[in-house]
Amino acid sequence: MDTEAQHTERDRSSSPVESEEISDTQGPEGRSRFALVSRVADWLPGGRITLTLLSCLLFLLALSNFVMQPFQIPSSSMEGALRIGDRVLVNKLAYRFGSKPQRGDVVVFDGTGYFGDADYVKRVVGVGGDHVVCCDREGRLKVNGRPVDESSFLYPGDSPSDVDFDVVVPDGTLFVLGDHRSDSRDSRDHLGSPGGGMIPVGEVVGRADWIVWPAGHGTHLRRPGAYARVPAVDGAHG
Repeated sequence: MDTEAQHTERDRSSSPVESEEISDTQGPEGRSRFALVSRVADWLPGGRITLTLLSCLLFLLALSNFVMQPFQIPSSSMEGALRIGDRVLVNKLAYRFGSKPQRGDVVVFDGTGYFGDADYVKRVVGVGGDHVVCCDREGRLKVNGRPVDESSFLYPGDSPSDVDFDVVVPDGTLFVLGDHRSDSRDSRDHLGSPGGGMIPVGEVVGRADWIVWPAGHGTHLRRPGAYARVPAVDGAHG
């Protein structure tokens, strides 16, 4: 008797059963979900194409509301980093999980009741507890006693400020300035207004991370190193 042939026959006879068991992995629940999708697609005009477009739209809406939101730059107050018409992606999760705005971050915030009824984009110069002064004898901005070299992002020809100020930033708020200081209405202009020109951290929409349009101007907005040597004070971070 050919025992090798017998083994071959047994192997052949067992393989259909094995493959059938492997292929039946979807289960009743999976089939029910598939059937539901098919019924929804049949109900919609345009069928699966319409369902796919609606799914993409819902995904983009969720992305815009909770993760990344595009903003168009309306003024020249942040030149040369941001020009009029630039479109930036704002990271709305940047400060959601315990992280807070840091000196040098470019942030978008709701200025209602503080600057005006609109969203604004500015650079964070001081955080809660910081002592911000301008200008020293050399015409520089100082934070917690340390001069800040703003030459890498300050608009060419602008001075750090044409208005003198000496403020301590309350906890939970931010002192913000535009990079184009001679064409920016910012914390300096609202020192006598409600809130003293400070923006509550809770009004920050997110951090501007990317310029995405126009394509030739696209870049990642990085925090400048000018603030890295600024010493922290009690209650301040960054």
